[in-house]
Amino acid sequence: MGFLDKAKDAARKAVGQHGDKINDAADKAAKLLDKKTDGKHTEKIADGKNKLEDALDKLDGKNDGKNDDLPGRTP
Repeated sequence: MGFLDKAKDAARKAVGQHGDKINDAADKAAKLLDKKTDGKHTEKIADGKNKLEDALDKLDGKNDGKNDDLPGRTP
């Protein structure tokens, strides 16, 4: 097993154990960014958060508590 395989397995394990916490932190960061930019980049922030959530789901194969609080969020 190569280095990248080990790294991917470690990431998969971490996301499996802490995916909800990672998602919560990303949600808080997205809300803070949206607030700091006065909503000027809400759609781009929501798109970035969606991509992160999709990547988390691909790693561990489950929905890690997606939040629909940001405008532009597509379930």
